[in-house]
Amino acid sequence: MAVEAYDLSGRTAFVTGAASGIGRACAVLLARAGAAVHCADLDADGLDGTAALVKDQGGTARTHTVDVTDSLRLGEAVASCERLDVMAAVAGIMHRSTVLETRDEDLDRVLGVNFKGVLHACQAAARSMIASGTRGSIVTMASGAVDTGGPGLLCYGAAKAAVVQLTRTLATEMGPHGIRVNAVAPGWIRTPMTDRGDSAAQAQTEAFMSRMSPLGRVGEPEDIAHAVLYLACDASSFTTGQILRPNGGVAMPW
Repeated sequence: MAVEAYDLSGRTAFVTGAASGIGRACAVLLARAGAAVHCADLDADGLDGTAALVKDQGGTARTHTVDVTDSLRLGEAVASCERLDVMAAVAGIMHRSTVLETRDEDLDRVLGVNFKGVLHACQAAARSMIASGTRGSIVTMASGAVDTGGPGLLCYGAAKAAVVQLTRTLATEMGPHGIRVNAVAPGWIRTPMTDRGDSAAQAQTEAFMSRMSPLGRVGEPEDIAHAVLYLACDASSFTTGQILRPNGGVAMPW
């Protein structure tokens, strides 16, 4: 396929969770592909850092300090885009507790960000794209946790599984409008969210996760950003309702 299929020049992308990690990598790469990028997060300083990276590479970035659990504020930020072509709903948080130790407030907090925050982003993007007649792309962020159980990951895994169902349902509803909806389900990625805060513990965790992968390594945020770029651009014009799994081969579902 021609390289032009990956060109986002003249298009606008909105990225939640853009202050660090996968969200930052997505914002930078989408900008490198030519998109004007709107970066959203609660971390204002992190957003400034992302915007600086985008601008250093000749791109255009606008920042929005917003909580994705606030549907009104997030909707206003999305509506500020004159035309929206790409939504990358990346914002998420991690929580660990066993099933027996999980409290209602833990589940509510994780579902609020990891599922409802994605829902709010999808709703705002779909409304914008329908209103402008844009045949756009919405990319959600699921997780390898949807393919396997893991101790302590009930809240996180349940929220990400809900994102998968949201993605598939929205894809069926937006297809008639020419809007594609897909999810990325990363494996273990080296980000601030997976940082154990102790170098020895981090090295041990990464060594274990590397052994789990046929490729023998853990992932980097850029690995996921390239998956998002593919789903965002015309190269994936016949792809919707799918779950793309850049996980190093740790999970290989049918």
